[in-house]
Amino acid sequence: MSDLTFMMGKFEAHIPTDRVYSDNHLWLQADGEPNCYRVGFTAYSVRLLQDVYFLEWSIDPHSTVHKKQEIGEIESSKAVSTLYAPADGTILDFNERLLDDPSAINTDGYGKGFLFRMQTEVTFLTPEEYIAHLAAGWDKTEKLIKGQYN
Repeated sequence: MSDLTFMMGKFEAHIPTDRVYSDNHLWLQADGEPNCYRVGFTAYSVRLLQDVYFLEWSIDPHSTVHKKQEIGEIESSKAVSTLYAPADGTILDFNERLLDDPSAINTDGYGKGFLFRMQTEVTFLTPEEYIAHLAAGWDKTEKLIKGQYN
């Protein structure tokens, strides 16, 4: 199974085809139990954040969440950013290893760098739909990155 690629200027963002995606740049991969997913940042979001070095959760495991609900905060070399739930559901547990050392988000974001496990019945974007979502917003994002957005 091969990855799809989205070009962020001269940088490639790899989009694995063995998972689904949320519109807030998180991937979700089935995790054994019905409607259970491991969730992490896409290569696109990691590239925008750049070097992640701090992660904190503002909710507890087994919390019911709603789409776009604040669930934590991440700090990177670019900014401090709020983390939001990708969908309505239940956050089952967090990848505790990241609290001590979040570097796996940068080095193995589609594997050991996953953020949490979630149970939800929502339908997400296919890899192809996620690429289209990225393409639709890239001009605006590129202007923001370059500081040219008015």
